[in-house]
Amino acid sequence: MRLANLRFWLNTIERRMLQLTWLDEHKLDFPPAALALDEPAGLLAAGGDLSPARLIKAYRNGIFPWYEAGQPILWWCPHPRTVLQPRQLHVSRSLNKFLKREPFRLSIDSAFAEVMRGCAEPRDYTDSTWITADMQQAYCELHRLGVAHSVEVWEQDQLVGGLYGLALGRVFFGESMFSRRTNASKAAFVYLVTQLNEWGFELIDCQMPTDHLFSFGAQSLSRTEFLQQLRTLCPEGPAVSEWGISSGAEQPL
Repeated sequence: MRLANLRFWLNTIERRMLQLTWLDEHKLDFPPAALALDEPAGLLAAGGDLSPARLIKAYRNGIFPWYEAGQPILWWCPHPRTVLQPRQLHVSRSLNKFLKREPFRLSIDSAFAEVMRGCAEPRDYTDSTWITADMQQAYCELHRLGVAHSVEVWEQDQLVGGLYGLALGRVFFGESMFSRRTNASKAAFVYLVTQLNEWGFELIDCQMPTDHLFSFGAQSLSRTEFLQQLRTLCPEGPAVSEWGISSGAEQPL
């Protein structure tokens, strides 16, 4: 869904480039989120780099990178924002019945790079991906620093689904998920949200609205309200979170 939206706006983005703030590679500052464009919705700035410091600064301010290979780095802060409070997770009766059969084995932080490659695989609607080689390298570095995390879904010894994102403060910033088996990505999401609730996380940033996310209990927040919550739940300071499990630990669903 995110890639489809991005490709839809490509021509508009090209026309708007001159209106954007271009980031100084030597400074981490971003323009105020209120300056984000209405069309394409949420486009805020261009340029800069994907260094860990810049990425952490961006997420703490409700901003994330999203662009295709060959484009400059584009930075977004959409309005409204799709979020999920972990304690508000809703699992449908049919999905709950499926998961109770324990069809998969799940792990956390045991195959981060492989999960990113899975998320970058071609989808039914396109062969393109916004998860470029540079993006994979940047987020793998965040994983090495203990900021980015993954959930893996296994069928025997085969990776069949998963998701990844960033944990800062009491917020998890979801990035992407993939599935090679029916309900594999849903299993990863349910497990992640359950764990985040147990660890005291209070917000999951889902970024873009989809019926799939709303079926799990997600809701829309205004940009202003979302940023206010980030200031409380994800304050400036060391890039630490309440992430509460050792790397590679396997868990039952």
